[in-house]
This record gives sequence, structure tokens and C-alpha cells, in this order.
Amino acid sequence: MLSIRALFGIGFLVTSRAATALAQAGSCPLPAATDSHRKDCFSSRPASTMAQAIKYLGQEEAQHIDEELFSEYGFSVDQLMELAGLSCATAVTRAYPLTSLVKARPSLLVICGPGNNGGDGLVCARHLKLFGYEPTILYPKRPNKPLFQGLTTQCQKIEIPFLTEMPEAKMIDEAYNLVIDAIFGFSFKGAVREPFGSILDTLKKTTVPIASIDIPSGWDVEQGSTDGLQPDMLISLTAPKKSASLFKGRYHFLGGRFVPPGLEKKYQLNLPQYPGTDCVLQL
Repeated sequence: MLSIRALFGIGFLVTSRAATALAQAGSCPLPAATDSHRKDCFSSRPASTMAQAIKYLGQEEAQHIDEELFSEYGFSVDQLMELAGLSCATAVTRAYPLTSLVKARPSLLVICGPGNNGGDGLVCARHLKLFGYEPTILYPKRPNKPLFQGLTTQCQKIEIPFLTEMPEAKMIDEAYNLVIDAIFGFSFKGAVREPFGSILDTLKKTTVPIASIDIPSGWDVEQGSTDGLQPDMLISLTAPKKSASLFKGRYHFLGGRFVPPGLEKKYQLNLPQYPGTDCVLQL
């Protein structure tokens, strides 16, 4: 089992687990908040008319859009990954600003899978480090491709620590303010293989908030999952997927301000207008 010190490479201060559980339960992160204020602060958000108008994509349609971005519009994988990861990091700063974190250290755990969703997580972790957070990465199955090797090196060079094994649920609750789920994206099908089955089982036992990138890992892209992860935050990329309609967490953001107008029109995405120069929008 990992030691607490090994989670960061250095020691850290642990606040009450009760505060962590309170934050996960949908309450204000400020311990001095009154019961009535907590209820108003993080009550379930009503679905906006804007969010209802956006098209929710099925798996095949999402794959076709990605293919056209590459083949017809000249985007590269690493270019879209950088834009997506930056959007995810920006959304995290909006939902969980540094001043709201319940622990003394702005510690985050980023869990990356072997595909493009994991690449988004690596980019997200790098930007969060530059934004003042202290991410730690778990990357158990690393692809032998230059793109992913480069993203890993970039994180290592700015002194983001990498874990060698998944911490226990209790240790995650004690050590981190947030877990970022970058394991599986919209290409996921079938059964979850190890080591990710055990990782997801551990995450289900944690009380710390979870932020999922594009799809809560292990969910069916269209049908969702009643017994899977139930994240506090979902960051939909390009456009929400059909399973996002079943998301019950506090924060749903749209990220990835890169969809060409012609592609949006072809697939009738009905994307909202991003405010100002923002690359994310809360739905």
C-alpha cells in the first residue's frame, strides 16, 4: 500500500474527512456556512433551456464528428487534445477554485486511461499545475506512441508526480480535494479490463468529488450506468453525449470551443455561444 508521503513525494496536511464528505454530499465547501446557505448554494441545478436545446450525441455520431475534424477540417489529434485538456482544466478552476478547496494543499488526483481520454487528462493536469493546483497522476497503461510519451514528459518536466499504484479509497479521501477521471471516453465499449476495473471499484468507495472528462468512465456512452461512477462534475467535449442526460452531479460544463460552423450545421449540434473569450460554458 502506498504511504501518504508517496502520494505527493512530500508531506501534506490533512483536514477532517468530515469536511470532505460534506463537500461530496453537495454542500458548500466553507465549513462556517449555515444549513440554509448550504442548501441554497449547491442545490440541484435545473436544466436550462439552453442545455435542452443542445444535441446529445450517440456513440457513432460522436465518432463521425471526430473523423471529419481530422479528415475534412485538417485538425490533428494532438491539437484537439490540447484544446480539450485546456477546456477541462479551465472548467475545474470554475467549479473548484483554489479558494474553495477544503484541504490545506490544492491537491488533485488525475487518473488517465490508455487512449485519447487519458491524453486529455495529461494535458488537463499540466494546465492545472500552471494554474496553481498540485496534481498527481496515475497512468497505469501507457501507450507506446510519441504523442503520449511527449505528454508524459511535459508533465514530468514541471514536477508533476506519477503514482505507481492506485491508493486505497480512504487514502484518496485524506489526500486529495478532487479526482479527475480521464480513463475512458466516448469510444468505450464492452467490459472494463484490469487494472481499471479495480480502479473504478476503488473510486466508487471514495467520498471526494470526481470530475469526469466527456463520459463517466465505465458508463455506456448512450445508456449510462446506474451502478457506475456518479461524478460530481462532467465536462462534455465538442457536444454532450446521450448518457449526459442521466448525469446527476452538480456541475456540467461544455468544453472544446473548436467546432467549425459547417460541421455544427451538418450535425445540427445547436451549440450555445461561448461568452467572451471563454473556452468552457456551464450548462
